[in-house]
Amino acid sequence: MATETEDAHDEGHHLPAVEDWPRGFGEASWWPFVTALGAAGIYVGAALFLMGTSGIVPTLAGPVIFVGSIGVFLVGLYGWLYHAFVTHFWERGADEHSASKLRWGMIAFLISEVATFSAGFTYFIFIRANAWPPEGAELPPLLGSLVIINTALLLASSVTLHFAHEAIREDKRGRFLGLLGATLLLGIVFIGGQVYEYYEFIAHEEFTLTSGVFGSAFYGLTGLHGLHVSMGAVLLGIVFARALMGQYSAERHVSVTTASMYWHFVDAVWIILVAVLYVGAELNAGI
Repeated sequence: MATETEDAHDEGHHLPAVEDWPRGFGEASWWPFVTALGAAGIYVGAALFLMGTSGIVPTLAGPVIFVGSIGVFLVGLYGWLYHAFVTHFWERGADEHSASKLRWGMIAFLISEVATFSAGFTYFIFIRANAWPPEGAELPPLLGSLVIINTALLLASSVTLHFAHEAIREDKRGRFLGLLGATLLLGIVFIGGQVYEYYEFIAHEEFTLTSGVFGSAFYGLTGLHGLHVSMGAVLLGIVFARALMGQYSAERHVSVTTASMYWHFVDAVWIILVAVLYVGAELNAGI
């Protein structure tokens, strides 16, 4: 047993696992567990926030757990992806079959994400079909320059990422790095813009998660999307770090492909969200 353990360490495996599982494929790891724990904590934090508004638990408990869980989730995601794809990049062969499996895996994941967002949009359409605005609700002005700027930023990031992907496929590394860095910067600025929008609504408009059914729909959908953009920024950050390490070429860029698929998806969801949530809420007549 000691010999097997030493051999596993010699092959470059990482704790806590020292043996391949199952049957020599992949490596057991705590990172998926850490990521799942952070995701669960996000829901717990949201529930505690609602309980805090009723005085059942301390008011700060929910926000603290929510923000901390997002941090745990993003750290877990980073560790998971780093150890899965980065540490032994050049030791692995450029296997088209494996690359195809990763692409189809991302497609399957995005299909599940369509179902997740569809549930949120269905909820909003259901409440929007009744008397509008909801009785007793004072809706803040949603459409403004900030939404337009955020939308322009996210659309621009899709354009820069598309051309970054094209650049690495043509082995133009300098152009690839510049456009990928610009994409990451645009995504971070978008997240900052959404945080600022929340601040404006909560501090100046007194429009919060507990502001009736529309408040829950607005913050539920925009918050879910913001979390996905943050996840996308982590993915792009890992891809950018790997690009700086010289880990991509015209023949080896499947991670760029899958990250691009995810980023274009969240961009498309944002366009639908603006059309349905922001514009839809401003219309006077029920649908």
